[in-house]
Amino acid sequence: MLVVGGGYVGLYVALKLQKKIAKAGGIVTVVDPLPYMTYQPFLPEVAGGNIEARHAVVSHRQHLKQSELIQGRVVSIDHANRTAVVAPADGGDNFELPYFDVVLSAGAITRTFPIKGLADKGIGLKTIEEAVALRNKVLDRIEVGSTMTDPAERARALTFVVVGGGFAGIECITEMEDLARAAVRNNPRVKQEEVRFVLVEAMGRIMPEVTAKQAEWVVEHLRSRGIEVLLNTSLDNAEGALKLINLPDKTLAQEFESDTLVWTAGVQANPMVRSTDFPLEPRGRVRVLPDLRISGDEGIIDNAWAAGDIAAVPDLTGSGLPDGTCVPNAQHALRQAKRLAKNLWASRWDKPLVDYKHKNLGAVAGFGEWKGVANINLLGRIGLKGPLAWLAHRGYHGMAMPTFERKFRVIFNWILSFFAGRDTTQLLDLDNPRGAFVAAATPAPKPAAAAPAAAPAPAPAEKAPAAAQGGAKDPVKAEAK
Repeated sequence: MLVVGGGYVGLYVALKLQKKIAKAGGIVTVVDPLPYMTYQPFLPEVAGGNIEARHAVVSHRQHLKQSELIQGRVVSIDHANRTAVVAPADGGDNFELPYFDVVLSAGAITRTFPIKGLADKGIGLKTIEEAVALRNKVLDRIEVGSTMTDPAERARALTFVVVGGGFAGIECITEMEDLARAAVRNNPRVKQEEVRFVLVEAMGRIMPEVTAKQAEWVVEHLRSRGIEVLLNTSLDNAEGALKLINLPDKTLAQEFESDTLVWTAGVQANPMVRSTDFPLEPRGRVRVLPDLRISGDEGIIDNAWAAGDIAAVPDLTGSGLPDGTCVPNAQHALRQAKRLAKNLWASRWDKPLVDYKHKNLGAVAGFGEWKGVANINLLGRIGLKGPLAWLAHRGYHGMAMPTFERKFRVIFNWILSFFAGRDTTQLLDLDNPRGAFVAAATPAPKPAAAAPAAAPAPAPAEKAPAAAQGGAKDPVKAEAK
């Protein structure tokens, strides 16, 4: 069985089936360019310094010991012939991989727009590497900005912009703001009022997953912390100074410079599905039935399954997206993976399949220590905000984190942070770790040889005494005579 992608869906499908398929004489093969699964709801806390980066990921090699693991990318699939083409992560030659069943679980990537300068200046929050880099960037800009004397340069260094007012954007900017406050407290050269945070959202409200009243409270909360919230506003240009426009009338809203631009304005299905012979819906996701089998206009495609962000899974509860599919979030992906594993195994024995149906439990978001908002659907809708919502956020995601080993590490991180405080230690030169060694191992250039000193000009000749002139006898010789 081939599992394309080792994220939420891929990890859980492999965990649930690796022993069963091994006993039946087969093997589960997981292909992913990364050696780990990233628990993305923890990325804001990694960026904020509350969770150690390695503890927000789950090692494939450590937990999928009965699976075959290939670090690489599936670049195309020919399901008619049951083969996939894999590009190894080390840049080696592509090779074909045969399979019997295939599970598409390659997830989603950041969705961007053709905005000038965005690719050069922006950073996303979809990977653990981005979260670590963002944490170090915030700390670096505060440290560097504190020594700047030019007002314009100082303002640019201490201005942080997040585009996107969904869960990822709100949690990101609030964790960054909490981290910045802690860093400023330790740096007497910079004042909190100098640090500027700006949230840019194209819609007229933020966080569509919570109620309108809760969303209004979140905006008030952000503004009470000094965060500027710009609704109905879009980033128009990122070359040089950032140019923000009002969407209703397309007029210039603001223009200012910033060294830190975070893009969290949505996701899209992994484009690798375009190199397969599977049917896609208008948004580029694989078409599946409620039982998670891939199906097209001509009917069900045998031995092909998909779930998670890459699949358009029908939401049978009626509470999903406007097109009737499930919201692409971790809550659905984890549960779809478990249902897919059960259905795939049942199909091997011609047993009936069960449709995926999960009522949304609600939404929880953390805004830094003891701050958050939650909308919980248990015995009715319960709205929470402040410390209770923050505790609900940590409780839910602590339980949802895959594997007991990773749960323990994350919870221990939280306990340690509670007593020791947020870690504001900056790690330098992660993008050039050999820099110090190369500098030490490179011989210092020899100093240039000094030019020979010029002979001093002779002093003006004085009239020599008679004994030194040509007609005089040598006094020594004369004495010898």
